[in-house]
Amino acid sequence: MSAENDRIYDFIDYHEIIECITGALDAKDPYTGNHSLRVSEMAQRICEMIGLKLHDIEEIHIAAHLHDIGKIGIPDVILHKEGPLTAQEWEIMKRHPKIGSDIISKSKRMLRIGEIVLYHHERYDGKGYPHGICANEIPVGSRIIAICDSIDAMSTKRSYRQELTMEQCYIEIERNLGAMYDPYIGRYVLEHWEELMQVKNRIRAKQ
Repeated sequence: MSAENDRIYDFIDYHEIIECITGALDAKDPYTGNHSLRVSEMAQRICEMIGLKLHDIEEIHIAAHLHDIGKIGIPDVILHKEGPLTAQEWEIMKRHPKIGSDIISKSKRMLRIGEIVLYHHERYDGKGYPHGICANEIPVGSRIIAICDSIDAMSTKRSYRQELTMEQCYIEIERNLGAMYDPYIGRYVLEHWEELMQVKNRIRAKQ
């Protein structure tokens, strides 16, 4: 138990570094910084709900904070575009998980976190990116972040689209279980929907 606690304390120290890194992203794109905070808090709560170990929860929480850090490497003209991306622009945007993973994985102690970030846009049915892996090939943390990422993105107004209501988000998540999202984790999310929305809205109210 002592060794486990030591690792947790190490991750607490990591959080200070992560705040600096996410601050850099926030300066480039305030939406992404705020979005990552909401995703990380929802992801942590889901991890707790499904009974993951403390060390795994901390790794996933950190990965959720950093899941979009690769957008630092995406040109501003694409990142801030008001309107749909062209096919070419979308291919550039799809590089951000790999860029983020490469940044994080420079620390050998954060290799698993880098892997979670790399795969957070994979789909359960294998139609995601960057590698098109499926189901349990995708790290559980990536599967959790994928759902939280979608919930927050769908429920947030952007310059080029209106946000969905919580009811509409619920329907979209339910409709895509087994396709975009892990059906086991997804059902757990739907069963605890109100609690997760409270977590998200509490963070948003502070921003």
